[in-house]
Amino acid sequence: MVLIDEFDYELPEELIAQEPLEKRDYSRMLVVSRRENSYKDDFFYNFPDYVNENDVLVLNNTKVFPARLIGYKADTKAKIEIFLIKEIGNSTWEVLARPARRLKDRAKVIFDEDFSAEILERLESGHFVVRFEHEGNFYERLEKIGKTPLPPYIKRDAFSSDRQRYQTVYAKKTGAIAAPTAGLHFTEEILQKVREKGTQVVEVTLHVGYGTFEPVRVKELSAHKVLPEESEVELVAAEELNRAKQSGKRIVAVGTTTTRLLEFFATEQGRIESGRRMVDLTITPGYRFKFVDALLTNFHLPKSSLLVMVSTFAGYELIMNAYRHAVSERYRFYSYGDCMLIL
Repeated sequence: MVLIDEFDYELPEELIAQEPLEKRDYSRMLVVSRRENSYKDDFFYNFPDYVNENDVLVLNNTKVFPARLIGYKADTKAKIEIFLIKEIGNSTWEVLARPARRLKDRAKVIFDEDFSAEILERLESGHFVVRFEHEGNFYERLEKIGKTPLPPYIKRDAFSSDRQRYQTVYAKKTGAIAAPTAGLHFTEEILQKVREKGTQVVEVTLHVGYGTFEPVRVKELSAHKVLPEESEVELVAAEELNRAKQSGKRIVAVGTTTTRLLEFFATEQGRIESGRRMVDLTITPGYRFKFVDALLTNFHLPKSSLLVMVSTFAGYELIMNAYRHAVSERYRFYSYGDCMLIL
């Protein structure tokens, strides 16, 4: 039996990064060696030194859309905040709403001229189902009136600069409500240096959903299940990955999202299948990794499924010791924080 309480650690609140660094690639990077059972301090701008022509760097090219909407009730003018979670059908979404107590079925929330939502029902989870009424393309309107959906541990309103900084430089496919944050450290220049080292770069897509913020609500880890997220591996990407793996190249996953996708799409024989799927893989101690050989990741919340996954990949004692080191050395934590490279 593995308990979630075993994955706790003390984190001073001031180490939770509230803003990004001025330069993406100036983040600190804790380099963890599983073979040597050790770790050392470095900076992300040195990341190209750790890869070569025998590596494949796998990126999640999902693009965050402005999923946070501020509006008011049509009848009382009371302020309402809507956070988009999942598209259910044409213009119909599952959402979070605050303050929820003010919302009754059939209530109308206005966000902008010709852009409003009607509350259809309250779900048992406390979420709502709403139907949007709008002119023009839904996502184009969101780009104009929506706000960047910063994580709840960033205690400020989104700046206009977050629209660009809470997005990877290689983001292409719209659909995420949270950034794949390990990728936020990359710049075009770093990616160019990686390619100049002969490292192959392959892109896949996993649209990060609200489940990334969901706490583990069970004591025993085998009872926990992560929420499914929409994902895609294109045929060309699958073929490139399989050729690389077959030739003995090391698969370096950028982020826990990329890792879960690759492991979900991998067969027991270690081959990646192509297609679109809902990824709901929950990685806990005892899981055998089939495809990923190295991992770049940010520092995760105590008692979170992501910390459990990273510990499963690198070993519990090594990761918990590395986290305690990162705290003592005043690393910056979470989405806008520093990173860890596990080799």
